[in-house]
Amino acid sequence: MTTSRDDKLTQTIEHLRDFSISLAQSLPLVRSIGYGLLVLAVFDLVDIFVPPHFMNPVWEFKTLGGLVERVPVPLIGLGLVFLGEQEERGFWEIFILKFLSWVALLLGLLFVLFVPLGVLNTVRIDQQNQEQVTVQVNQRMAQIQQVKDAVKKATTTSEMEQLLSRLDSQGRTPEIKDSQQLEEVKKRLSSFIVQGEEMMKTQVQTTLYSQRMSLLKNSVKWNLGALLSGVLFIYLWRATSWTRKLLPKR
Repeated sequence: MTTSRDDKLTQTIEHLRDFSISLAQSLPLVRSIGYGLLVLAVFDLVDIFVPPHFMNPVWEFKTLGGLVERVPVPLIGLGLVFLGEQEERGFWEIFILKFLSWVALLLGLLFVLFVPLGVLNTVRIDQQNQEQVTVQVNQRMAQIQQVKDAVKKATTTSEMEQLLSRLDSQGRTPEIKDSQQLEEVKKRLSSFIVQGEEMMKTQVQTTLYSQRMSLLKNSVKWNLGALLSGVLFIYLWRATSWTRKLLPKR
């Protein structure tokens, strides 16, 4: 009975030893993948920031979104590079690990600082959207007012026919026979103008609402993502304190 238990214990120990050996042998491959992911992250970083448009709230906001969307790549890359701590490390790799540990802290602080900037840019973009829509609405309202004034000034059938010809996209001119028909056309045209004005106001409200909801959704997603990314990078820096204590071995 005791011999059987000893044999099982021995087999378990051998399995654990074989697993440890195989894991140690796979560390260079896993770390190489990590370094490759970090290089890809640098390529993404260049793609996001070139060309730069600092002080442009839209560019800054989209840049924040691009960074947050791509943050899993450097996080996974750093995790793979630091895997296994100081086991199977080369001489120059010690300096690389120290550098990457501080890079993690720098990235963490930057992502945390991006949060207030993201909130500020959200407000600025919302104001810009409202101003752009207001300018467009004012232009349309001015055009509508011009048509209203033209309708009021049209006192003869020929003047009304000319006005209708200008308003028709194909330049068609309906024939107005008498003053009674002229008044009827003016009433219908005035009613059509009022309906168009109401439709435009409804469309403006719908456009502003959809723009604001889309902006708010992205703002919440990217700002919370930036905050979480900053916390993860700072945690990674704290968890790799062993790199800052390592001494290179020749």
